[in-house]
Amino acid sequence: METIASATFLPRDEKVPYVRVAVRKTDTLKVLLLVLWETKSLDTKKYGALSGQVDEIGRMLGGWYNQLAKTQPRR
Repeated sequence: METIASATFLPRDEKVPYVRVAVRKTDTLKVLLLVLWETKSLDTKKYGALSGQVDEIGRMLGGWYNQLAKTQPRR
């Protein structure tokens, strides 16, 4: 949440590193949820609900990152 909020208020050319970190943290959350489910610390119904929401956030962040990457000049 912190990196997403930070990226929201930055100039367009400074957003990419923050969005990249948010994508990485979302991927980490996906793995942690999977570990919780596999160790039976999280039941299947809750895992399904949470992982679906995290997947949607990941898709949104991925789209945001791709849009920013298209408009960034190559270095």
